[in-house]
Amino acid sequence: MSLELRTFNNGMKGEGMGGKNSIYTAMILAVALFVSGLASIAAAFPIPERLEFEISYAGITAGRAVQEVKQIGDEIHIISTTKSADWISLFFPVDDRIESILVADNTPLNIGVPRLYRERIREGGTRFQKDALFDRQKLEVNTKDFLKNSETTQKISKITYDMLSSFFYFRSMPFQIGTSCYIDIFDCKKLWNTEVQVLRREEIKTPLGRFKTVVIRPLLKSEGIFARTGEMLIWLTDDERRIPVLMKSKVKIGSITATLVGGNYWPPGK
Repeated sequence: MSLELRTFNNGMKGEGMGGKNSIYTAMILAVALFVSGLASIAAAFPIPERLEFEISYAGITAGRAVQEVKQIGDEIHIISTTKSADWISLFFPVDDRIESILVADNTPLNIGVPRLYRERIREGGTRFQKDALFDRQKLEVNTKDFLKNSETTQKISKITYDMLSSFFYFRSMPFQIGTSCYIDIFDCKKLWNTEVQVLRREEIKTPLGRFKTVVIRPLLKSEGIFARTGEMLIWLTDDERRIPVLMKSKVKIGSITATLVGGNYWPPGK
């Protein structure tokens, strides 16, 4: 099964694999898993949508991230960009762009499946230029690494998402507090069965105001852009939109925080 729902206990510890710590992870990992009350499918999130985040380290602004979603014909285009602040760019420039294109499919939640995933990463001396093309008929994904001039083909499950489109799959899933979701995510290297735990409700205050939220904890094992060295928590609005308003992730020294500071995410008439 690609997708499972299980109950966890609070003493449970998730697995984690070491790897590169990416600043833009803060925004991309703003996945939403919760729907209030009984397990009913969430209302559709608004498209187009634009989410703007301020990324800080030790309380100092380190950069900004933007995620935009547009519908072009029968496809959904998701684009995530991150740029470091000027003072960080002097010694560790970050200029990332990730794109995922979803096409219609008969998935349980009917939000589509990825056709193409593309990442262009520049973080200090680290560079990535990769494309992953999904073949749903053969249940395969072909990955091209343009910097290494290599190409691989791997098997995938029927419901497999890339690192970015999994965000939208999560936002449509019916979950309750005290449960975990398992979903297959391909990171251009390997297919990971990833767990996300729905922890608790909490009311928080941010620069945009006060929000009733639900806190989730992804247990990420990827060695790529989802890698981290410590616990990650995400605060999502406790409504049908499930907007990520705050994220905190521990790193080797200190923590990284991503705070929603603007964008276009409220449906018309709200």
